[in-house]
Amino acid sequence: MSALKKLASQTAVYGLSSILGRLLNYLLVPLYTLSFTTSEYGIVNEFYAYVAFFTVLLTFGLETTYFRFINKSENQEKTFNEIFSLVLIISGIFLILILIFSQGLANLMLLPQYQNVVVWFGFILVFDATSSILLAKLRHQNNSKKFAFIQLSSIGLNILLNVIFILYAKEQVDAGNTEGLAGMIYSPAIGLGYIFIANLCSSLLKPLLLYKELSVFKFTFSKSQAKTFLLFAAPLAIAGFAGIVNETIDRPMLKYLVYGQTNDLDYAESQVGIYSANYKLSILITLFIQAFRYAAEPFFFAQEKSEDKTKVYSKVMTWFVVVVALMFVGVSLNLDIFKLFIRDEAYWVGLHVVPILLLANVFLGIYYNQSIWYKLADRPMFGAYIAIGGAIVTIILNLALIPFLGYLGSAWATLIVYFGMCAASWYLGQKYYPIKYNLRKVLFYLVASVILVLIGLLIQGDNEKFNITIGIIFTGIFAGIVVFIERPLRTLRKR
Repeated sequence: MSALKKLASQTAVYGLSSILGRLLNYLLVPLYTLSFTTSEYGIVNEFYAYVAFFTVLLTFGLETTYFRFINKSENQEKTFNEIFSLVLIISGIFLILILIFSQGLANLMLLPQYQNVVVWFGFILVFDATSSILLAKLRHQNNSKKFAFIQLSSIGLNILLNVIFILYAKEQVDAGNTEGLAGMIYSPAIGLGYIFIANLCSSLLKPLLLYKELSVFKFTFSKSQAKTFLLFAAPLAIAGFAGIVNETIDRPMLKYLVYGQTNDLDYAESQVGIYSANYKLSILITLFIQAFRYAAEPFFFAQEKSEDKTKVYSKVMTWFVVVVALMFVGVSLNLDIFKLFIRDEAYWVGLHVVPILLLANVFLGIYYNQSIWYKLADRPMFGAYIAIGGAIVTIILNLALIPFLGYLGSAWATLIVYFGMCAASWYLGQKYYPIKYNLRKVLFYLVASVILVLIGLLIQGDNEKFNITIGIIFTGIFAGIVVFIERPLRTLRKR
């Protein structure tokens, strides 16, 4: 299908920026885990967990709203101006509040010494929120090359500054070499704050590189049009906010619940750091999901009027499951390789949660793939209902499991919730916007991958070479099953 080829090519281009960029950022994990203690790394991840919440608040579902309304608009530039103006208003109010209450927020986090970091993140969030709409315009215009360039430039600057601040300057100062350039660049009083300074600079770079799009922007506000946009966006924002609860609430909950039990803040932050570092090992699946979502949302909307749309959606789902299931098997059974990205062995104690989190992200990806039904059916509230239900269950399960299982309880809660959201979305979708997925294949690949991982983990032991051999063999078995069933090469020859 030419439509599938188009989606695949767009996913590849958007994936180049998101996957390559994230992989570059992923290379910072060894640097962070080597340069900072588990508790310090826990603080970093706690801040980024809160950032995820506020990112959804600032964009308020207006990115998807832009894609929905721009295709219906007779004056697309005016529609962009109206939506971007809304984002600017929301961001301006947010930044003012952050500047006023930054110390209070730092106190609530039990980190009063990081008030300056709260302010920095206020600016980071505003830069990212405004850039997201500008980048959405590039996606709508199929200007994927510029999109990729901007994303990679921002990430590249972040990497460069981290290398300068932490790998060079911090290492020199810690070794006692306080004279010269390193001493001028690095101050121990700021410490891990340099991670956030690097992020601030890289976030600022995006709107600077989008100067062309900004130069033609005209502030446009219509009360009636704003109401229309916000009514459509509100359920998406609620769903997004609840979705972020599902994705990140476990970090702050883990911190506060463990701290409540032990009265040891350093230990609580350490548990967050260990859990977060191991969560990073599910990176391949989350990277693919992100790249897919960048390309899929405008693609699915564009297919809405096609006669073959249900066949396209079904085929996309099947191949999506094949890819994420293969990643699930490959990473879960090769942890002796992937763990080397976490340089400090103090973090390896949490490796047992990785297969659980990987499988959770498989179901999250399937849910995102399915979620197009309520957007196409103009029933965005169903997305909100599912996400809110997931958020409530996430909080309940974390409250119930963390006191007994620690971060393992958070991992199981994540898997249970994502599976439940996936099942709920499928059930409601079949009722209100039926898409005939190939359930037989989808379920077969999922079950086969889980069985292979369980058998592989049971066989593996303390011998790393043996474990790696088993991991490669079992990953090959799953890939062989896919090739035997799908026969992709024969299908391509026919085309």
